[in-house]
Amino acid sequence: MRLWSLHPAQLDRAALVSGWREGLLAQAVLLGRTKGYTRHPQLVRFRELDDPVVGVGTWLLGLAEEADRRGYRFDRARVVSTPDPALRMIVTDGQLELEWRHLLAKCRQRSPEWATGLWAGPPRAHPVFDVVSGPVADWERAAS
Repeated sequence: MRLWSLHPAQLDRAALVSGWREGLLAQAVLLGRTKGYTRHPQLVRFRELDDPVVGVGTWLLGLAEEADRRGYRFDRARVVSTPDPALRMIVTDGQLELEWRHLLAKCRQRSPEWATGLWAGPPRAHPVFDVVSGPVADWERAAS
C-alpha cells in the first residue's frame, strides 16, 4: 500500500490509479471492514487524526480531482465520509523527498516519459499536507 504524500498531479497513471484503489482499501481498514492491512504503517498518520476516515476520504478527494482533470472516472460514491477541505496534515520534506525518489525509480521502469517530466520541478505535496522540515517519517518502510 502506498498512500502518496506527493501531489496527485505528479503521479503517473499507475500511481494515481493504484493510489485510489489503495486509499479505498485504507478506508475499509479504518472502518473495520477487513482483517488485512490493519497494522500497515502508512495508516499511522491517518489514525493520528480525530477522524481517520474523514482524513483518508479527504486524501482520496485530492486523487479524484486529479483523475477528473485527466478525464478518468473515479467513483466518488465509494468514499464513505464527507471530505473536509479544511483538513490539514503534516508531511516532512524528508518524507516528500523519499517518496519523490521512490516514484522516479518506479516511473523510470514503467513510464520513462513521465519520469522525464518529473525532473522539471521539485516534489510538491498532496493538497491535504503542509510541508515542514524534518526527516523521513518513522512509519516509512521504503528504502531511503
